[in-house]
Amino acid sequence: MPVAIITGASKGLGRALAAALAGRGWDLVVDARSAGPLEEAARELRATGARVVALPGDVADGGHRAALVAAARELGGLDLLVNNASVLGAAPLVRLAEHSLDGLRAALEVNVVAPLGLVQEALPLLRVRAGAGAAILNISSDAAVEAYETWGGYGASKAALDQLSAVLAVEEPELRVWWVDPGDMRTDLYAAAVPADDDSGRPLPATVVPALLRLLDGPVAGGRYAAAELLDGVR
Repeated sequence: MPVAIITGASKGLGRALAAALAGRGWDLVVDARSAGPLEEAARELRATGARVVALPGDVADGGHRAALVAAARELGGLDLLVNNASVLGAAPLVRLAEHSLDGLRAALEVNVVAPLGLVQEALPLLRVRAGAGAAILNISSDAAVEAYETWGGYGASKAALDQLSAVLAVEEPELRVWWVDPGDMRTDLYAAAVPADDDSGRPLPATVVPALLRLLDGPVAGGRYAAAELLDGVR
């Protein structure tokens, strides 16, 4: 069975993607910072028959990243690494003039440094499966390319992740490397970012999953994509 590591998988897009992969027969290594919600998600995933290793922890911790990759190795290897875990750096979001520098450092650590650290840990396993289509999927944001007021810190971290992904795609041409803007979603992250906003009309994360599955299913070249444009090819 193929094996995936998905970070930030206790809720939102990470949990929705994990459920879709488990339903397709994938085995999973999942993480989140909160043990309770992660174990709840893992129980649902195991109900599909998937083997699931749930490791609570912080992706900014190198030891935790090593444990995630070790768990994938125990499951038989690694076919897909999904860097989905993110932090805002300031919640609610603020203008750059008031943005905490410690908050920005935290966003860069979790949204940029940690994904690279996990890629570095995982590359030996991914390279083994390169001929079978092994892939890295980094979850980006439109804030990486658009200048939205108050989204400067978070957007800067996602812009850095985009550039890291682009270089990685050049340096590891045998792997498929994608970085994807999922678009607007109704998530806890967005609610924390803009608590005064009514997000009831925003789509649920599960609506984005078909776009991500299209990457896995089709001959889609590595690169940056918006989920909306991928979904245009699904509908």
